[in-house]
Amino acid sequence: MFKTKMRHLPQLFCVAFLGLTATAQAADWSDTSISYRTGNDYSEPFNPTDIKKNIFALTHVSGYKYGSNFFNADFLISDKNDPASLNQTSGAQEAYVLYRHTLDIGKLRGADIKFGPIRGVGVTAGFDLNSKNDVGYNSRKRMLVVGPTLMWDVPGHLNTSVLLLRESNAPSGAFAPISNVTGRYTYKTHAMLAADWGIPLSQLVSFEGFANFIASKGKDEIGNDTGAETNIDMQVMLDVGALAGGPKNTFRVGIEYQYWRNKFGNTAATTGNNGQTAKTPMIRAEYHF
Repeated sequence: MFKTKMRHLPQLFCVAFLGLTATAQAADWSDTSISYRTGNDYSEPFNPTDIKKNIFALTHVSGYKYGSNFFNADFLISDKNDPASLNQTSGAQEAYVLYRHTLDIGKLRGADIKFGPIRGVGVTAGFDLNSKNDVGYNSRKRMLVVGPTLMWDVPGHLNTSVLLLRESNAPSGAFAPISNVTGRYTYKTHAMLAADWGIPLSQLVSFEGFANFIASKGKDEIGNDTGAETNIDMQVMLDVGALAGGPKNTFRVGIEYQYWRNKFGNTAATTGNNGQTAKTPMIRAEYHF
């Protein structure tokens, strides 16, 4: 049944695209893009082997009178080193969806909140969802987030947030630690310090990314301690469309790097020092419309 659901992901992406198009029409400004990135050095907890992944994404950012929206849906396709649960000769597939809404308190009250290097104060809320058909864990993550946000007065944008996370999972893979839980397992509510940025370096080059520093979420499904996570993903992008004489911010390419320590809270102590830290260079291409 799950294989059938994975086959329906392109249709789900189309539905998401139509919904985002409607949202963009109601926004003061918006940017929607499709992207592709790939690398050979992805890691997964408990897996000692480097994994190649091809990742397709639909991303939407928009602003309206009282705040902004961010939506991203990744479709990740692994090679055989991260095998699928239903077919050992092919790689796992994963869908990961993230949504954040930031309400600008100054805009809501009709007077901007500015002090020092801060140009605005807001409240951010949202969710993460994922589904993966790997042979081991079969993640079904659900997470709610909420917390205050500072918007910094820099060229482009820089936001920092302190968020509370309420995360649960219902793994169903062949080696998932589900014997001690019934249905969905909820971790301890924990905090995350988050930053996201998009800083122009020139007319054609920008530096973009996010950094998440996540506190331990308590015990995992079988009673092991989880660890604090560091997840930093950054890229330098070149506007090759504008460079070739086309419209600005339409077709961009660049290089990306992700450092993810204690991925999903897994530590060297629980994984046998296999796959809990990823250091992944990538190439990236985006088309904006």
